[in-house]
Amino acid sequence: MDVMYSSVSPPRYTAKGRLERKYYERELRRLQEELAMLQRWIVNRGLRVLVICEGRDAAGKGGVIKRIVERLNPRVCRVVALGVPTEREQTQWYFQRYVAHLPAAGEMVLFDRSWYNRAGVERVMGFCTEQEYQEFLVTCPQFERMLIRSGIQIIKYWFSVSDEEQERRFQARLTDPRRRWKLSPMDLESRKRWVDYSRAKDNMFVHTDIIDCRWNVVNADDKRRARLNCISHLLRSIPYHEVDVPELSLPDRQSGEQYVRPPITEQAFVPDLYVPQPGSKTRKPKKQKEQAVSATAV
Repeated sequence: MDVMYSSVSPPRYTAKGRLERKYYERELRRLQEELAMLQRWIVNRGLRVLVICEGRDAAGKGGVIKRIVERLNPRVCRVVALGVPTEREQTQWYFQRYVAHLPAAGEMVLFDRSWYNRAGVERVMGFCTEQEYQEFLVTCPQFERMLIRSGIQIIKYWFSVSDEEQERRFQARLTDPRRRWKLSPMDLESRKRWVDYSRAKDNMFVHTDIIDCRWNVVNADDKRRARLNCISHLLRSIPYHEVDVPELSLPDRQSGEQYVRPPITEQAFVPDLYVPQPGSKTRKPKKQKEQAVSATAV
């Protein structure tokens, strides 16, 4: 069966031009159902899919990756986000530490940043030599073509965010304790070197935006639209069909006549801090609300 990608209803927007939350959540659910279908196809056909996510700091890469994988099997679809290379890794062939994380048959791997660190942060911050940088620009397209010839499908995304929107998100991270961990000294330095990063990205595209493996730019100023657009594009990039799923039914439970549970007093329980207390506020069931409204109208 051919898979349809268009929404069942036209988009709805807020007064500020952003997608309405209800529409976004409904559309995200639909796309995640398609991702589950894609996952079954990948397993069924033994495909090897590699998704590379790069972009500006605070461009929303992590949010998109989270929405892609949150309803999928982590044994099939996994995320790779490598830290700073160790002393040993620094002596290896540059691509070596990434090779170990490439997908096997029936897997989709998402790289939250990748070997393109060399063309971005390492270039701008001086973490690599000029010779290492130039060698990367020559070797990277060859390396990716080699992976493609081996049967790995590579899909590359660059998440683009405007100067103004990046500043707004950085300010939010400064004031929100839940997001504070996202803001590192390196992020602040990248903010100072906005133009340098722009030049590095432009030169990276010149050398690595190859016909065999194009860069796909995601406009990420609106997070909701960016997530839906990226997932929709991912689904279009991998031709797939519905895989028949065997019908399942719950078996009868084993009889417990011969089982005696140990005393619960011997077990340690997590304190139930949120048990309803006398006088706690409760929300009326929806039907009761509707009945109340009807009675008032009469």
